[in-house]
Amino acid sequence: MKTLPRRGTAFDELMVGTVRLAGEAGARPIRLDLAVRADRVLLPHRTTDARLTGRVRIGGLADDPSAAGELEISPLARRRIRYRIELRSGERRLTLLGWKSVTARRPLESMTVLPFTLLEDGAAVGRGTLRFPLATALLPFVASWRFPRPAAAPADGPGATARAVERELTPRWDGTPGRTEVWYTTLTDPADGTGLWLHHELTAPTDGTPAREHGWIALFPPGGPPEHARYTVEPGDTDAPGRLRGTAGPYSWDLTERFTGPPLYTFPRWAWRRPLLPAAHMLPAATSRYTGAVTGPRAGLRLDGAPGATARIYGHGNARRWAWLHADLGGGDVLEVVAAVSHRPGLDRLPPLVFLRLLHRGRTWPRSSARSALGGFRTVIGLPEWTVTGRTALRRITVTVRQPEDRTLALDYTDPDGSRAVCRNSESADARITVERWRGRWRQEHAWVLDGTAHAEVGGR
Repeated sequence: MKTLPRRGTAFDELMVGTVRLAGEAGARPIRLDLAVRADRVLLPHRTTDARLTGRVRIGGLADDPSAAGELEISPLARRRIRYRIELRSGERRLTLLGWKSVTARRPLESMTVLPFTLLEDGAAVGRGTLRFPLATALLPFVASWRFPRPAAAPADGPGATARAVERELTPRWDGTPGRTEVWYTTLTDPADGTGLWLHHELTAPTDGTPAREHGWIALFPPGGPPEHARYTVEPGDTDAPGRLRGTAGPYSWDLTERFTGPPLYTFPRWAWRRPLLPAAHMLPAATSRYTGAVTGPRAGLRLDGAPGATARIYGHGNARRWAWLHADLGGGDVLEVVAAVSHRPGLDRLPPLVFLRLLHRGRTWPRSSARSALGGFRTVIGLPEWTVTGRTALRRITVTVRQPEDRTLALDYTDPDGSRAVCRNSESADARITVERWRGRWRQEHAWVLDGTAHAEVGGR
């Protein structure tokens, strides 16, 4: 019998308070927004060691979004919860050291009050007290608790990830008429901002005539109009995983693809495994890096670790209306959005369903990909600008995408039933993404601005 890895513990914690620095008469405000991760389930009768990451803000002194440290949780065995956090203040390295002394006489106070010392080079430079604000932080704290399975051991991790990516790149079509299968790669050259779109598609007509494979390459140079060329190939003539090669008109390309993230299922995973919906979308790897060359009539493009991703679509054809966004947020973080109205009779009268996946710091939100489609998420599809808004119980997101006309390329599609659709694509779009969290009121948690590096599309019939 297969043995599953043991579960860990994960939760978020907010603490606020004041610190008095050495030589200062007044106190400064301090705030800790922390993510706690342990490799086993936290039980109160034993000592559990965990990792801390997050943001530490000290008024007028420090604002470090990459603070990190350790947490020892031992409320019964050692009657303490001990914090050690390393943070930066410019060139200075500071350490926040403190512990909650758990007592039976005042259990609530002792679990929510953290006296601490601020150290620099081992010497105390400040002292203060942090408190867990029950009125505004208790509900988010309780809702944040998770018990995930730890990642595989490093020896197995890269191989397991590579196998998962390779499995999801395998062709799906089994010869059934009336199907469309798509592989497409989008990336941005970090050297000059040029966007690249490689699209490869298999279409099996509903009338049983032979399937056809075709595609195109499109370039989005900065300061110039998009350019493209189409190609056709024999069915089954696809690239091996990790290699993209081809020619289309005056263009040729030879790229290696290094997968740097896990698979990301934009639609529910079952919808990708079992083709019950009109179509499904996913990324075999949430992020990838591309190296190689693209040649064309105007200029060549040499890529070295350019960020992007390959995505897959399998279904019965294009939607009635749709919008798509791929936003590489850096550091392995990515936002993927597909909003669509089905082409099927009856379903085409519904408002667009939004499938949104935000991969941030190794966690995906919303937890279920069906959550954004079933309620609380809305889109307004248009050009040159379209928007997505949505919320769960404690978090909400606002996405604004702008596709300027001079950076957008219109191309037509033919569905298996012969009907036509037009997409308007930009691999040099702009995007504004804001994530807020409820802490008594909505407070900004994260924000990203992408100028000319977002990949987006709006399509319709």
